[in-house]
Amino acid sequence: MTRRRVAVIGTGNIAQLHVNGYRAAGADIVALCDTNADVLAARQVDWNVPGGYTTYQELLADESIEAVSICTPNSSHHPITLAAAAAGKHVLVEKPISMQLGEAQEMIDACAAAGVVMQVGHHMRSWAAAAKAKQLIDSGVIGRVTSCRFRQAHDWGGAAKVRGVFGSKALSGGGTLLDNGCHLFDLARYLAGDVHDVFARAATLKWGTEVEDTASVSLAFASGALGSVEVAWTATGWQEAFWIFGSEGSLECDNRTTGANMLIHRYRASGATNWADTDVTRHELRGHPSHTQHVMNFLAAIAGERDVVCTGRDGLDAVRLVLASYDSAERGTVVPIN
Repeated sequence: MTRRRVAVIGTGNIAQLHVNGYRAAGADIVALCDTNADVLAARQVDWNVPGGYTTYQELLADESIEAVSICTPNSSHHPITLAAAAAGKHVLVEKPISMQLGEAQEMIDACAAAGVVMQVGHHMRSWAAAAKAKQLIDSGVIGRVTSCRFRQAHDWGGAAKVRGVFGSKALSGGGTLLDNGCHLFDLARYLAGDVHDVFARAATLKWGTEVEDTASVSLAFASGALGSVEVAWTATGWQEAFWIFGSEGSLECDNRTTGANMLIHRYRASGATNWADTDVTRHELRGHPSHTQHVMNFLAAIAGERDVVCTGRDGLDAVRLVLASYDSAERGTVVPIN
């Protein structure tokens, strides 16, 4: 793969994972951007990156940079993506693509018009367990998908307060239903198809922020399958898990019980099974962490070696489900997905 000259705009915690991915892919990280000059200087030293800019406009003026990661607060994704596309840079924009569907479409259109690759940072599509599950579902080995469950929950690592701008509705657009839920909505669409309608409940139970810290959403898929999304900043520890049930088998992965790199396939084929015990195949998966692989997939798409793993339209549809869920939680009713 050609060594790409890339840059990262925004140097918060998620940016470290982008840096890891670019380094694993053999790209040259030539510049960082942060509005805080002191933070920028520290990150340049920590990450051994030569170039530093305090405005994204200055960074994008560097004609040698081919691609950028946008790791800034949600409210800034739209203007930076438009500027990056106008400058001819390929774009990996963190989730959510935008909290406004119209803005998201403008971002998609701008990148298409500029002929640059756009990928959204829903890294769970690049999780080895999810990719293997997708392969097995598409092969038909679990039959028709009938129900599914998706969960992502944490407690900010035991921190005393919600970190950064995540508790601000103006800067982030929402709480755990957006922060964690948009990943799970994207994964639900990836593994089970389009969603027909949602019914959601959301609450603020621990942190006292202006955004929700606990939520659950019931999904009805266009296929007729049923599902649920569970998210929380009120868990203890970290959990990331999914369960897919089909007419001929099931798939499950839970970092707390099976490990993040183990996908369990249960089915009945031997004739020696009973109510509780089934035939089981354990797929022990290898490879890079999902965030690293997601960045590597982005560079592979730029090189024409694969399709974009998570397109701008995928990102837009995930936000559509987030917004519909907020609408449902506020009104207490089922909301159809248009």
